[in-house]
Amino acid sequence: MIDFTGVFDSFVDNSLGWLTDHAVDAFNSLSFSLSFTFKGLNGLLMFMPWWVLVLVAAIAGWLLIGRVFAVSALVGLWLCQAMGLWPETISTLTLVFSSTLLALAVAIPVGVALGLTTRFVKSFDVALDFIQTMPPYIYLLPGIALLGYGPPTAMWATWIVAIPPALRLTAHGVRMTPPQFNELGMAVGMTQRQLLFKIRIPFALSSILTGINQSLMLSFGMVVIAGIAGSGGLGQAIYDAVRMLKMDKAVNAGIAIVVVTIVLDRLTQRMGQRRRGGAR
Repeated sequence: MIDFTGVFDSFVDNSLGWLTDHAVDAFNSLSFSLSFTFKGLNGLLMFMPWWVLVLVAAIAGWLLIGRVFAVSALVGLWLCQAMGLWPETISTLTLVFSSTLLALAVAIPVGVALGLTTRFVKSFDVALDFIQTMPPYIYLLPGIALLGYGPPTAMWATWIVAIPPALRLTAHGVRMTPPQFNELGMAVGMTQRQLLFKIRIPFALSSILTGINQSLMLSFGMVVIAGIAGSGGLGQAIYDAVRMLKMDKAVNAGIAIVVVTIVLDRLTQRMGQRRRGGAR
């Protein structure tokens, strides 16, 4: 009787071994590119004084949400610096921003294309469901094997996790454009390209912004998990604190993650809400 589990396990191991042996140059180049991206953005953010970034976040919160949130964001981000976790906070933001931007570079164009057709919707739904329901730390294993420990593996795993929500919501927004506006565009002689960029995408923008918000939140969760792969940042700070049984450091890093996550979540949520209000 055929042992299908054994066959599948052997296939996975052999495939990973083949990639390690025959595609090492490609993965070394990818690792270098991801490391270069991380170091460049991290260096840029670290170059700016901490209080400048805190003020920018507070002013954005004041303009988009209100004074209470602005003061809360200012105090919370100041607390990250006061706890001595500003470098780790910046590293976490760098991982989240870079990974999310790379994910959006794939998710938004593919989502737009998927929203314009119904041919591949079910196939994409199955693939995206698989990605979202798989335990996130699974994506670290091939990254460690092919890219090594460090930020590149964290960016790879976070990139995978961040794609599905942005792709789904982009496709949904494009697909849900009111038919009467499409008909109006065609009636006035718009080409398909004009119809896409002047009607469909503007109507889908609020849904796209919601997808960006969800991708950012999932990225934060994945970056914390990626601390076990030497990603740096607050995730590794928590992992190291737990490994060394330093409860105070683990709590401090946890508070910093909560602060940064809430600030970005509220700001990106508000941007989407303003867009929906403007669309009305």
